[in-house]
Amino acid sequence: MTTPLVSTDRLDLWRPVAGDFADICALVEPEAVRRHLGNRPVRAPDEFARFQRNAGSWALYGYGNCIVRLRDEPTVVGLCGVFHSWRGIGHGLDDAAEAGWIIGEGYWGRGLAREAMTAALDWFDRTHGPRRIGCIIEPENNGSLALADRLGFVRTGMAELDGVPLAVLERNHVNA
Repeated sequence: MTTPLVSTDRLDLWRPVAGDFADICALVEPEAVRRHLGNRPVRAPDEFARFQRNAGSWALYGYGNCIVRLRDEPTVVGLCGVFHSWRGIGHGLDDAAEAGWIIGEGYWGRGLAREAMTAALDWFDRTHGPRRIGCIIEPENNGSLALADRLGFVRTGMAELDGVPLAVLERNHVNA
């Protein structure tokens, strides 16, 4: 692909390619980012498995997370979008569309996550039709919980994944 999937005033959202893997690892390396991702260590084999799952989401379902770059620049500032997931925790998160976002620590506080996710959700609704989208966020991640609220997600319960408590949210635009 030689053009972004979606562009906003400040951002380009790209479908990932194999060459993006090192940038994804660098994105999630800082402890401040990892602490809301289960505070897991960054291990190349684990990150590669996640990267391949995202590629599978694109290949099988026609949607997945996007690489977020500053407009017309090569710098990767985030990963966001709607991907197909099977979390194994119930709550409507098995074999379902799930939203997620990660913005690099140096880019926090600029509204980039909201801009990127608004564009990603608009693209998803246009290309795949409005439907329920799940989301999981660690309860201490106040910034992401506030963003989820602004994006139209509603908290529906709590779950646990790999020993980490998670708020379960959903955005249901089926009847919108």
